[in-house]
Amino acid sequence: MPNTTTIYVPHLGGIEASYQTPGLDTKKPTLVLVNSFTTSSELYKTQYANKDLTDKMNLLAIELLGHGQTRCKLENWTYWDTALMNIQVLQELEKKGEIDQSKGVFVLGTSQGGWITVRMALLAPDKITGIIPLGTSLDFESPKTRELGCWNAPDDLTPTIDSWSKPSDSAFRPGNEFADFLIDIGFGKNCSSSVRDFWRNEIANNYVGEEGRKRARMATINLRDRDGLHGRLADVKCPVLWLHGTSDVVYSVANAEREIKMFTGSKDAQLKVVQDGQHFLSFSHPKEVDGAVAEFVAKYS
Repeated sequence: MPNTTTIYVPHLGGIEASYQTPGLDTKKPTLVLVNSFTTSSELYKTQYANKDLTDKMNLLAIELLGHGQTRCKLENWTYWDTALMNIQVLQELEKKGEIDQSKGVFVLGTSQGGWITVRMALLAPDKITGIIPLGTSLDFESPKTRELGCWNAPDDLTPTIDSWSKPSDSAFRPGNEFADFLIDIGFGKNCSSSVRDFWRNEIANNYVGEEGRKRARMATINLRDRDGLHGRLADVKCPVLWLHGTSDVVYSVANAEREIKMFTGSKDAQLKVVQDGQHFLSFSHPKEVDGAVAEFVAKYS
């Protein structure tokens, strides 16, 4: 298992951006992996162990602002800030001679990571070769998405934000009730006890004390109150491969079918539906996801 590394980037007055990688090679294209809400780069440990992927590309899992070991001096930030942070991480790694962006840079993101892929493609159109959103929505939390079978984020998240808006002490942890909510919607209610135990511990250890409370709260506010991207999707020029599971209980296939058609400026925008796939699709169906990713990267790198 690769170790977590941090690298300094200047955005927002300075960020210690945390990432995992099984290894970097300037001869290979790079696949940036963006984790889902309140998880960490550990979400992609199955991919780190897939030699078919690591032989063909650099896997670089950068933890979002508010997630994992990434740390920022400011308490307030947005998904646009994470997208710019990721672009600066790529720039710094290229300066250090660890990657070569001319070999191709792809971005795969799960759930909230999906809209980070789009933001990166918009902010660095000359650098992002292709994007791979998994189980996501590119709208704000709108009534239309709920009509199409997506969750109701304001109802689900507002009580948590309210409870996390009061100053705490060193005893703060999100708790198993929150972790189980995330595990149930992401990995599935019938996931193994080992998966449940791992992510209960991972989430608890990532958000500790007053500093952890502030990061968890802002991460949740960003999810609930994010801006929609519909008006910008036509500006994405790179290829898009959207993968979505039929058992995703957060965002629906019907919504994905509507939104993939909005990438009118992309030369190749496809939606692939994975039967029985959960919200955290790269975990529930790694064979299908990894195979599609390898084919996509080989085609466009």
